[in-house]
Amino acid sequence: MNYITIKATLEAEKKEDYLKLALLTEKFKKAVELSIRLQLKGVKKSEGVKEVSRLILNNWWYSDSAWDYAKMLRKGAERSGGNPKHIHLKSKFLISKPKENENGNRNVRINGLKVKIRSNGEWLNFKLKTAEKFLPIIFEAQKFKYGAQVILKDGKVYIHIQVPFDVCLRYYGKVNGGHLYAGFDLNSDRINMVVLDENSIIRDVKVEHFPEVNSPGFSRKKAKDLRLKALACLLDYAYHHGVKVVFFEDLGIIKRRNGRVTTSRRGNRKASNFAKKELFEVYLVNLAGSSKLGRELAGNLGLDVHSSSAFVIGWWGLSSLKLTNTPKNGNS
Repeated sequence: MNYITIKATLEAEKKEDYLKLALLTEKFKKAVELSIRLQLKGVKKSEGVKEVSRLILNNWWYSDSAWDYAKMLRKGAERSGGNPKHIHLKSKFLISKPKENENGNRNVRINGLKVKIRSNGEWLNFKLKTAEKFLPIIFEAQKFKYGAQVILKDGKVYIHIQVPFDVCLRYYGKVNGGHLYAGFDLNSDRINMVVLDENSIIRDVKVEHFPEVNSPGFSRKKAKDLRLKALACLLDYAYHHGVKVVFFEDLGIIKRRNGRVTTSRRGNRKASNFAKKELFEVYLVNLAGSSKLGRELAGNLGLDVHSSSAFVIGWWGLSSLKLTNTPKNGNS
């Protein structure tokens, strides 16, 4: 399920509640660091969570959240070539993820504008403050499961509430009344988009470039951020220019300038989910020859090779969609 994060502040009802929360966040930080060390030793999650709970947090669900967060940090360090043993957290925070078969949240309970945080067998009490426009969403989210992250910074307490995306749509949903189609060609240093009408006639072409991501030593995190921002920019443009359906090539690869490819099983899924959040109909097109056909058609279309490839993806996707929706033997 997709979530939207709403940020708010918390005000402790008693000074003791703030101090106890500060101690809890310090313990959570140590629990994450211990989890990293246990994972590097090959300890299984079930045993590791028990150990973290026994030694530090005395709470299985906090310990489970700490273990998962530690796993994310460890994998991130390994992917970037860093040493997970050198991870030391500075921020004071805690995470309480939602449980699959329960509504609400076990350790961070929100009731109206009151927030209770479980700490060593007791509840710490806080008042929630946020922009008035977010209150209906927060009130509605309390009926469902939600994740929560509490952060202490500069003497203040902040809470990040993960609200199911469909809950937000009930209050701020947009209806996409567009009638156009868009094909996307995703590359490591650019994203090409071609907008088509129902007759596959090109109505618009847009390209977002970010060549710096291929520079030696360029941060992978920054590269990912640039790619997502570029995709968001194109999707925003598409939405406001009548596009309702978008097509991505279902190849699971990222093409590089040198012609080589690297596998990325999650690449298309991420792009697809990103587009769905903007309220498009999203389809993945299985068209292994799009690049080759794009090169062949580029001259006649008056487009560069990558934009031509985006056209092919959109054109093939639209054709397949029409074929799928065509009644057979007169029956709908």
